[in-house]
Amino acid sequence: MKFSKRVLFTAALAMSLSAIAGLSHAQTALEGIQKSKLIKIAIPTDFPPYGFVGIDMQPQGLDIDMANYIAQKMNVKVELLPVTSANRIAYLQTKKADLVISTLGKNPEREKVIDFTSAYSPFFQAVFASKALNIKSFNDLTGKSVAVTRGAMEDQELTKVAPAGLDIKRFEDNNATVSAFVAGQTQLIATGASVAANMIQRNPQLGAEYKLLLKDSPNFIGVAKGEDALRLKVNAIIADAKKSGDIEKMAQKWLGRAAGNLPE
Repeated sequence: MKFSKRVLFTAALAMSLSAIAGLSHAQTALEGIQKSKLIKIAIPTDFPPYGFVGIDMQPQGLDIDMANYIAQKMNVKVELLPVTSANRIAYLQTKKADLVISTLGKNPEREKVIDFTSAYSPFFQAVFASKALNIKSFNDLTGKSVAVTRGAMEDQELTKVAPAGLDIKRFEDNNATVSAFVAGQTQLIATGASVAANMIQRNPQLGAEYKLLLKDSPNFIGVAKGEDALRLKVNAIIADAKKSGDIEKMAQKWLGRAAGNLPE
């Protein structure tokens, strides 16, 4: 009887340890990608020139090029998952995506919930308005209205410096934010320089121009917490792309400017 109990206990312990080992193994994203030969990458489709839908109804832009580049270097297929500024981090946390390549800036709040690779492209946020509007400092925003995308980096940065009298109107995606400003629903818009450049090019009648810098913030790739093997793999790909000039080519192709010294 004692022998049987001992055998049963040993077998149960072995099964438990095996289950724990199996669970740990299943949580390694890089191994899952290599096994399935597929990587799922969250990308923007409302943020030209980083990510938008072309005339062929397919996503294109700098972030899409980067997603395809990483998949190619890893020798796997890629599944592109359109996301918004508000839900892109959740895609990592719920494991819907292996990576987020979606004009993602790095800050202490985000570093608490996800990890980041090295930077792969330049980006900055600013306040833009008509040339006729005299804006020299953030105090000049008092009594005015500004459109911004909810949850985006410029939303966070604007909230830090906005005077009490500024009316901040938040929208769910960049298309809605731009549309509100173009339609005259707000006097100003807080957005990325690339989005503003595209808006100004399409709507020259607005006479919009750069007014105030919110933050100089290069883009990083988001990785789920604890997925160090995948993060290091992507870092190696980015490092090689910088050395080969491929990062520089992407920046020139989509932004019309040099990539500059991107942080590690």
